[in-house]
Amino acid sequence: MSQPRLAPGIAVVGTGTVGAMTLWRLAARGVPATGFDTYAPGHDRGAAGGESRIFRTAYKEGAEYVPLLQAARGLWHELEEAAGARLLHLVGGATVGPADHPTVRAVLDCAERYDLPVELLTGAEARRRVPEHPLGDGEVLVLDPDAGFLTPEPAVQAAAAAAERAGATIRRYERVLDVEPDGDGVTIRTDRATDRFDAVVLAPGPWARTLLGDLPVQPRTITSTWFTRHDPSLFDAKRCPIAVRVGPHAFSCFPAVDGRGVKVNPHGEFPPVDAPEALPRSAAPELVDRLRTAVSAVLPGLVPDPIRIATYCDGFTPDGHGLLGPLPGLGGRVHVATGFSGHGFKLAPVFGDAAADLVLTGSTPRPVDHLSPARPL
Repeated sequence: MSQPRLAPGIAVVGTGTVGAMTLWRLAARGVPATGFDTYAPGHDRGAAGGESRIFRTAYKEGAEYVPLLQAARGLWHELEEAAGARLLHLVGGATVGPADHPTVRAVLDCAERYDLPVELLTGAEARRRVPEHPLGDGEVLVLDPDAGFLTPEPAVQAAAAAAERAGATIRRYERVLDVEPDGDGVTIRTDRATDRFDAVVLAPGPWARTLLGDLPVQPRTITSTWFTRHDPSLFDAKRCPIAVRVGPHAFSCFPAVDGRGVKVNPHGEFPPVDAPEALPRSAAPELVDRLRTAVSAVLPGLVPDPIRIATYCDGFTPDGHGLLGPLPGLGGRVHVATGFSGHGFKLAPVFGDAAADLVLTGSTPRPVDHLSPARPL
């Protein structure tokens, strides 16, 4: 058997959302880094697809994310400067639903804790400011000016390109078959070659269980649907906020990023799949019926029959929070950055930056202890 080729530095397995960002942050430090991907940055087989992803600072998933989101915003702007393209569109964000709903309360509590400039709108003022999302009885609209949407496919490609310009290598269309750590480094075996590195960051997204069978990450389906507008002046991507609606009808809604379709993602509809390769490429009729009912009830500006349906796959952990850091018992040679459970894209640059810190030094100033792979799940 031939000896593994020596490639001192860090390997990053997976160059999707967080993997591409990790590779960029390593290369920006001057670290020799090599990325591996079964496909190529920006592909549509994982989670980074569907033309838009939410960015928001008043965060219902937990106030502990606010400092990370504030740091992520700066890194998104840094990546935009490197790419010469706009990736983050701060058109604002609305949380819409019953005034006493736990999510509405969580957003308001988060804003109060961190002194975030949100506004609580009701009645005529809400209709004037955000006509796309009319309120029902007892409902309110919380408007966050530091929110908007990101363009995922260009963003992943921008991070990968920035990494390569800084000296990183990306091995496209090369499947990693095995990762073998030992006291001196890590051997990576692919369908093309065998290489050796100082350490590795595994960022496989929904392929986490394929690569690490005992990792508690379940691949699940994320469904996106697009609807046309009755009035083309509504849902304008230059001014209409993204929206998270809670209550009897729960979904995320985006402005017409492409100038035609308004994207609606249902909440609580993340069916498990055995592996990303088993992902169904359309939605079940029952889900489409529920979406049609929801759009008819609370989005009167849209024609309630979808013109497009797409599915993506992400990795979900039991507690809904990602895994970021060294795997226990492997001498700090193998790190993971995966399982972000459908809400990791907005944070990807800061997760990539923290992953680079951790694999290089064993610590990071970023507040990511709650994502430790050693925590009980």
